[in-house]
Amino acid sequence: MTQRVALVTGAMGGLGTAICQELAKAGHKVVAAYYPAGDNKDQWLQEQAAAGYKDFIVVAGDVSDLSSVQAMMAEAEQKAGPIDILVNNAGITRDKMFAKMERDQWDAVINTNLTSLFNVTKQVAAKMAERGWGRIINISSINGVKGQAGQANYSAAKAGVIGFTKALAQELAAKGVTVNAIAPGYVATKMVMAIREDVLKGIVDSVPMKRLAKPEEIGFAVTFLASELSGFTTGATLNINGGLYYQ
Repeated sequence: MTQRVALVTGAMGGLGTAICQELAKAGHKVVAAYYPAGDNKDQWLQEQAAAGYKDFIVVAGDVSDLSSVQAMMAEAEQKAGPIDILVNNAGITRDKMFAKMERDQWDAVINTNLTSLFNVTKQVAAKMAERGWGRIINISSINGVKGQAGQANYSAAKAGVIGFTKALAQELAAKGVTVNAIAPGYVATKMVMAIREDVLKGIVDSVPMKRLAKPEEIGFAVTFLASELSGFTTGATLNINGGLYYQ
């Protein structure tokens, strides 16, 4: 297979790590983009090296800030070469019922989870089109498909991810660039597994498969959408939720 350069935002979270690892297993050169104020780069790199992943390239930036993204993406291209595969994975939550939600909680989630897609994708989409090949994979959420009480900001942002995906897919379809979304359900990341036991049991019981997704299952789906053989798949939203919700 042809080795491609893949950049993953939010790379050092539980899901981002699994995506990086699966892309590396598929033979790609992986650039892990992280948020310097929130991620421990050195610890993460040590953990990845211990797990056998010693070749990750790292770049820092704030995906909600356009100038920061421009500098980050320039560094990524300088270190790794042109970006062939982009995974927009960075995301945060600021959960609160809408009646009590503050404007800064709304803005933080919209900027990080949705506006970041403009900031990051803007740096690579035209270049992919010029080269005649590219894969853009946007991580949405089951709650962007069905909504969730206490997550008006998050659900709006993740629904916006799907709309962005469908529109950009149409713009780039004739250019050899595919744009797709993945909407995971509940995934067994460290953060989710730290939820209080009785609450976690209720979540698992609500899933028809009676388990959480493994992070690597989402990562594997990314590798499919990033592959040569996914070239006729664009504008799609892949729901991976154990049967919890059908669109």
